[in-house]
Amino acid sequence: MRKAPVVMVVLALAACHGAPPAPPLTEAQSAARRPADAHLAALYDGSCRACHTTRDSGAPLSGDHAQWDARWAKGAPALLQSAVAGYNKMPAGGQCATCTAHDYEALIRFMADQQN
Repeated sequence: MRKAPVVMVVLALAACHGAPPAPPLTEAQSAARRPADAHLAALYDGSCRACHTTRDSGAPLSGDHAQWDARWAKGAPALLQSAVAGYNKMPAGGQCATCTAHDYEALIRFMADQQN
C-alpha cells in the first residue's frame, strides 16, 4: 500500500490554492459585532447596523469576509466614495448626517473586518 505519497501530493496541491475562503457569517453573528470605540459604535448603531446585519437588505453583512473581501480589494478610497455618494440601495452618506471622512473610513474598516 502506497497511500502516503498520494496523500502528500493531494495535500501539496491543496496548499497551492491557499487557505479556504472564510465561511459566511450568520445575521446573528454579524449583529453581535460592535465597534470598540464609543463614538464609532454610536454612529454604527444609528446609521449602519440596520442594513449591514440583515441579509435581505442587500448590504454586505458586517464582518463577513465572504461578502467584503472583493469589495475591500477595490481599495478604501473606492469604498469611501460609495459611502459618500451612495451605492445601489445605500443612500448617499449611508444615512449618517454627522459622519466625517475619517468616521466613514473607520466604519468601513470595521464592517469589512480590516482593523489591523
